Amino acid sequence: MSIISRGFRGRPRESEHKLPPGQYETYDFPVLSAGPTPRIAREDWEFTIAAETGARHRWTWAELMALPSERPTVDLHCVTKWSKFDTEWQGVSLDLLFADVETVAEFALVHSYGGYTTNLPLEDLLDGRAWIAYGYDGADLPPEHGGPARLLVPHLYLWKSAKWVRGIELLLEDEPGFWEGAGYHEYGDPWREQRYQGD
Repeated sequence: MSIISRGFRGRPRESEHKLPPGQYETYDFPVLSAGPTPRIAREDWEFTIAAETGARHRWTWAELMALPSERPTVDLHCVTKWSKFDTEWQGVSLDLLFADVETVAEFALVHSYGGYTTNLPLEDLLDGRAWIAYGYDGADLPPEHGGPARLLVPHLYLWKSAKWVRGIELLLEDEPGFWEGAGYHEYGDPWREQRYQGD
């Protein structure tokens, strides 16, 4: 007589990942946007970093593609409470794009095609923590997920990873973006459940 029933696979192993408080794991990649999906041709796309001095650093699509890329694998956490583990991206580190930018600014306001904005401390975009991502899961980043390129800042809630990114404005004083102006938290740390102002 068998001690183990047929089909028994043992107890499920605990995930090696940890969910931030209040989150649940999903295997899908939900599409959430504040408005219609902009359609930007690569030949029309450009990315600009504007320093507080007025100095501007600009890259066309071809210039971005000529830069060394990285392939980060990161977990995503959305303010709507889903988390997706081990997402695979391709993009250019913001450390590389900021290499020649002279600034004393401490804040960044990210601008997207379509008018969306979000604010972050500049330090959250540097030291290997953020990318301009143009590839996802081994393919071009689709428009519904921010293609041709989006900001990727995986240590914060996903609304900070602006889709359809077109530039970063450096500021001496913090300025709220779209969702922050509507009551979302200024910072958005998923491990501290910073969803809304006062959290």
